[in-house]
Order: sequence, then structure tokens, then C-alpha cells
Amino acid sequence: MAAAATAAPPPAIATALSALLRRGTIRRPSLRASIPRCIYSDAVAEPVPAPPPAPSRRGGHAGTRLEEAVPPGEGRSRVDAWISARLGGGGVSRARVQASIRAGLVAVNGRPVSKVSHTVKGGDTVTCTVSELTPLRADAEDIPLDIVYEDEHLLVVNKPAHMVVHPAPGNANGTLVNAILHHCKISTFTCLARNSIDDECSESSDDDVDVFDVGQFTTDDVSSEVREAIVRPGIVHRLDKGTSGLLVVAKDEHSHAQLAEQFKLHTISRVYISLTCGVPTPNSARIEVPISRDPNNRIRMVAAPGSGHRYAKHAASRYKVREVFCGGGSALVEWRLETGRTHQIRAHAKYLGNPLLGDETYGGTKSMALSLLRPRTPSVYHGDLANLVSKIDRPCLHAALLGFNHPHSGKELEFSCPPPDDFTEVLDELRRVTPISDGQDSDGIAQLCD
Repeated sequence: MAAAATAAPPPAIATALSALLRRGTIRRPSLRASIPRCIYSDAVAEPVPAPPPAPSRRGGHAGTRLEEAVPPGEGRSRVDAWISARLGGGGVSRARVQASIRAGLVAVNGRPVSKVSHTVKGGDTVTCTVSELTPLRADAEDIPLDIVYEDEHLLVVNKPAHMVVHPAPGNANGTLVNAILHHCKISTFTCLARNSIDDECSESSDDDVDVFDVGQFTTDDVSSEVREAIVRPGIVHRLDKGTSGLLVVAKDEHSHAQLAEQFKLHTISRVYISLTCGVPTPNSARIEVPISRDPNNRIRMVAAPGSGHRYAKHAASRYKVREVFCGGGSALVEWRLETGRTHQIRAHAKYLGNPLLGDETYGGTKSMALSLLRPRTPSVYHGDLANLVSKIDRPCLHAALLGFNHPHSGKELEFSCPPPDDFTEVLDELRRVTPISDGQDSDGIAQLCD
């Protein structure tokens, strides 16, 4: 549920965000400009030696067999969850169990099952043979990268909109990982492909789960060469394809593990900015509403308070309205994440009744945008607004600030980056057609999310 937000951000981040969002036209400087477009503070890290990696072992869990009866009187449960609870302690991930089910290697009462959501109950006999891991290979590609910061241990990248972060089956090219492989002079990259997520069970998130997370595989599972490749480069968190902005990438296993732990503990500072359809009410609040996968549309999440959905996950966001446009037809909204669920900002914005501008999946359609903007804007601007909205081809969402402790030196690093041209063009046009008295001047805001 929404509640008043009270925590103030670190001063350095507050100052940077106020500068990024100051009232007036934002122009993206040329890459050759003397003033950096993306900035960071206190980012001179003094690396310290990382502990040597543990020696890897050949072998793996492939072929491991389970045959066990569900205890009498035990309630109903999903077969993948039931098997995972028995094999997970030995290092077999739930994704690995699901792969085994889909491969026809799981049977209940002697009959093979193909659905990971198949239900088992007391008295059922379950057999499972753990499947082989499926390698996914990605090649280095000469794709330009907007690198905000780099040292021997990590990269901070400004990801453009429309770029997918990591390879996946059927989409092994043109990703951020392909670009990083080229930048880091790594010719190929072998990772362990995650299986598609079941409609009823979301196991991943945009930010807190790494698709190449070595934590989900033991050294028994893979050779030393493959294991090294899994974390080089290590995508510690993710952004949606349509989201632009800052993302940190680990170059070594120690950095990957340390950064992943910071995400897990929610000590990473992350600030996003968005343009919404309408204006959220109240102007500043904390939303704590569980998120689960939409049972009617597997590519969409849904936020529902008191959700009885078995796989709904706790999700909390804080937002603040920074500027209001066209008499309430749209708003510039700042978001801070306490958790990192899949599509969290997009789902929470829809829950508020204010989907992101351009987010067709969550209701932020062109027709909705125009229905809110036109009645509140002089008719002389209607043609300009129609032209503007027609060009929006992704959710107006940008990861503007990122802060974390350096995984080797422990120093606090803070990075900020203004939104890309497509976002600022929409923002500038909304400001142009909005009288100054109707909006909120972000230069006059001393505290963020107060």
C-alpha cells in the first residue's frame, strides 16, 4: 500500500539528480565535449588483491537420481518446488529441476510429467534424473559502448534503450554482453542458459538476479574454463530492453560476488526517472504491493495488494513527482527501489493508475496519453503533441543514478547520467507546452523523496 516516504538520499546523489532534472532544456553534450555527460564521485578505487578462486572440479549433478514418496498427509505442492527442496541442498538449482522436467526426466507414480507446475500430494512417488546443463555461446561483437567508469575489476555502462542485456536462446546477438566481450577482448562467452520462466512462478527480477549468477551452479557442474567464462563478464543486474541508463558489470568472480551481495542486501543506491500518463497521487509515497506474473499474459507482471497468488513476491518502491505537465496530463517522476522485482516500476506505476508514457504493455498507450494531454493543453499545441506521442517507441524510463561500494577497495562510488535524446525530447516538448506556473521547478527542490 502507499505510504508517505520519509528517507532522504545521500547529499551527493541528491545534488546530482537535481542538476540532471533542473527546469529548462536538457541537451545531451557531444561525446567529444570537455564536460563528461555521465559523472561519478569518489570513484578512484585502490584495488586490493582478491582471494584466489577455489579450484574447480570436474563432474557435476547430471545424472543424479531421486526416487522418493511424498509423505502421507503432506499438502499439495508443485513438483518442481518439491524436488528442489530435496535436491537444493546438494547444489541443484530450481531452474535445473525445471529443465529436467521439460526434458521428460521426471515422473509421478510412473508417469512422465511435462509441466513444472504439476501438483503432487501425499502418497505420490516422484522420480527425477537431473538433466545436463545447456551451454549458450555468445560471440564478441564490435558494438559501441557508452562506458561511464572502468577499472580492472568492473565497468559501469550507460545502456541505450532497445538493447537487450544478456543473450538468451534465440537472441544471442546484439546484446550488451556481446559488446562487453569485444571491449574486454574476450572472443567468446559460454554461459548456462536459464530456462524460460513458468507462467505461474517468476524466478527472476530486473535487478537482483544475474542470469549468469555463478551462485546457482556449483564447481561440480562445470569445467574451470566454463566457470571462468560465466563470470567474465558478470552481469550483476539487469535493465529491461526498453529502459536506458546505468548498469554495473563485474570483470572477476570476487567483484561479481561482492556486488551481487550488495544487491541482495539492498544497499545499492538506484534512482530512476520516468514520464507517466497523468500524475500519481499523492505526490510522494512509498508503495509496498506484491508483484506476481499476470496469469493471463506471461510477459507482464501485476501488482495486487493482499494478493493470494502463491508466487507473489514482496515489492517496495518509493516515488516523488518532480514536475507536472499540461495541467496534470503527464508528470516527471523519480523512483527509488527497495526491491528489484521484474518490471517493478512499470507494474507499480500501473497499480497507481499512471502507467509510464510509451509503456504499451502496461496501458501507457498513445491513445491514453493523448486523452490526458489534449484536454489540458491549448488547441494550438494538439498537432505537436500528436506528433510527439506518435514517436514514442518505448517506456519512458531511465536509470539515472547508481551508487555502490567498490567490491575490492570498499570505497563508495556514485554515478549519474542524464536521460538519452528520445527521453529529453519528450520532456522538453512537455515543458514547452506547459506554463511555468503549472509545473514544479526541480531547481527549487532541496531534498528528494522527503
